[in-house]
Amino acid sequence: MLGAIIGDIVGSRFEFNNTDSKDFELFTKECDFTDDTICTIAIADALISGKSYKDSVKYWCNKYPNPKGSYGGRFFQWVHSDNPKPYDSFGNGSAMRVSPVSWWFNDKETILLEAEKTAIISHNHPEGIKGAQCIALAIFMLRQKTDKETFIEVMNNYYPNFHKNIYPKGVFDETCQGTVPVCLQILLNSNSFEDAIRSAIAWGGDSDTIGAIVGSMAEAKWGVPVEIKDKALAYLPKDMLQVFDNFNDSLNTDATIKQ
Repeated sequence: MLGAIIGDIVGSRFEFNNTDSKDFELFTKECDFTDDTICTIAIADALISGKSYKDSVKYWCNKYPNPKGSYGGRFFQWVHSDNPKPYDSFGNGSAMRVSPVSWWFNDKETILLEAEKTAIISHNHPEGIKGAQCIALAIFMLRQKTDKETFIEVMNNYYPNFHKNIYPKGVFDETCQGTVPVCLQILLNSNSFEDAIRSAIAWGGDSDTIGAIVGSMAEAKWGVPVEIKDKALAYLPKDMLQVFDNFNDSLNTDATIKQ
């Protein structure tokens, strides 16, 4: 989940002020975590604690009710409902928060099942579920060092010809079907973790979420440079850092950090 957090923080200052350049400072005083990080932490905390995904997401989002960039309108209502129900959403929120599942579990079938569970608490539209499952599986395959040809073949089952399609840059599209295939293509065209993050942000549009989704996959493919990790984690409050540490301790690995 570290890659998702980094992509979110780096992209946060560009969400409503896009850039098309890859030549920018990764971390500035204008950066902060957004709902993408909060929801990712919530999924990780659910896995550690055994709480339901719904209860954990609701708890963390109520704990941080005014993140940079705010919550989407319908999700905001979900967060503040006494008894939140799924609302047939196919927003990209289901794909940006799913990454902890891909590290916690170690078989495809369970990862797909748990990815669906993380989505359906709010994003129960088939496209919302598909986006979460696609990214969860992509991360798992990248963890397994799957070859490029096989990766493309499997991802094409979710978004046909994603690697060949021409997607317009700078379009603010908050849907899974408008975001996930773009993120897959960005990953394929990148050559390192940092390059992937820069390429994601330079795409424009929903910068923090594109950064989070691409970052979640890039972590699995290349690992995260220590300097970037340290700078990103400095933006998180102590309670989020505790979840991050507990999650990694439970996995008993720090393999995604490049020394």
